[in-house]
Amino acid sequence: MVEVTLWGALGAAAGGKSKIDVEAKDIRELFRKLAEQYPGLEPHIERGIAVAIDGVIYRDTWSKELPQGSEIFLLPRLVGG
Repeated sequence: MVEVTLWGALGAAAGGKSKIDVEAKDIRELFRKLAEQYPGLEPHIERGIAVAIDGVIYRDTWSKELPQGSEIFLLPRLVGG
């Protein structure tokens, strides 16, 4: 189980929660379980969310594992190169 911190708009879509505990092994499973548990998050996930794991931002690395005890944040997807 990992603890995930949500930025403002995602927190509102998750019933006002700023942190959620989720049983997930990688980013793909995290997004799937979040969409199942909190349907209001699905449109945000479809538009694109960046995941920060211990300060490193992942945008399209859905197979990235979520290590236990890591600091995990869901952020608006950043545009740029």
